Amino acid sequence: MTITPPPAEEDRSSRFHGEYKVPGGKLVVADLDVVDGLLADVSVSGDFFLEPDEALPEINKALTGLPESTTAADLSDAVTASLPPDAVLFGFTADAVAVTVRRALAHATSWSDHHWNIIAPTVLPTHVNVALDEVLTEEVGAGRRNPTLRFWDWEEPSVVIGSFQSVRNELHPDGVARHGISVVRRISGGGAMFMEAGNCITYSLYVPQTLVDGISFADSYAFLDAWVMAALEKLGISAFYVPLNDIATDQGKIGGAAQKRLANGGMLHHVTMSYDIDADKMVEVLRIGKEKLSDKGTRSAKKRVDPLRRQTGLARTEIIAAMIDVFTDRYAASPSELTAAELATARERVATKFGTHEWLHRVP
Repeated sequence: MTITPPPAEEDRSSRFHGEYKVPGGKLVVADLDVVDGLLADVSVSGDFFLEPDEALPEINKALTGLPESTTAADLSDAVTASLPPDAVLFGFTADAVAVTVRRALAHATSWSDHHWNIIAPTVLPTHVNVALDEVLTEEVGAGRRNPTLRFWDWEEPSVVIGSFQSVRNELHPDGVARHGISVVRRISGGGAMFMEAGNCITYSLYVPQTLVDGISFADSYAFLDAWVMAALEKLGISAFYVPLNDIATDQGKIGGAAQKRLANGGMLHHVTMSYDIDADKMVEVLRIGKEKLSDKGTRSAKKRVDPLRRQTGLARTEIIAAMIDVFTDRYAASPSELTAAELATARERVATKFGTHEWLHRVP
């Protein structure tokens, strides 16, 4: 008896698989092929909730046939357009589907796609700490350094103002002079940071922008700080994000974040959390007006300072150690150090940029 072999299958690439856990939400999974540069046989799945049932095959249909180079925004738009008016998405969004598809195609990356380094606190002048944020973000973007978490340390009392803040509007000159404050401007946006030795916990994440590909600017804050929330939970603190960039507990604000994305693909995510701030001195140095406080539900800047020491009863070093432990366990991170070349470049940037009158007063 002659057995006729089955017809040969068309030449297809390997199956692509991507996963994305929505911060505070559900897992989204995408499996797909790419044929002649187009998405094929797309299958979206996960532990999310979706009504009506018929919406899922419509999502798959909307994605099938799109070019593999389709941007995250266009993928999200395609998903949204496929949904019936009465569709309910719970635990995920059209943007989350787009991120998952981009991850499947390796246009977006996940934490596990990278080897992570941690630089423990090292006492450096505040100007050098700020310059290092620019230097290390450039190094990660250029692929010369692994994505890195770095904890700051410093000795001199300082104020670090945001990239777009006005010097005259943010500072009391008399308070700055009286308390010997070093004033520095950073590359990221956001508000001013009052920093004395040991009074706060400051860290910087240097990541490739592929890690947040398809994630909205607003959502990227909570996404990049999910490990911090886990560390605080471990210490008995239930923290949450208050949009856009405040980290808070039910007892008040404990920190704030800022970001900067560079043209070479590197990204800085920077956080300062209050540990034991002298609120009286802070308001003598910073101008914190009523408009700044208007959406915070408080009339006094002092009430916004809610030190981690009071909430945990732990030494600052213990809290940092707990953060390092959680980050290490989650992302298999390994210890690293600043290189001589990185430090030399940072000091050069202080001389040519961060320590200059022109940079500090670029917004008078």
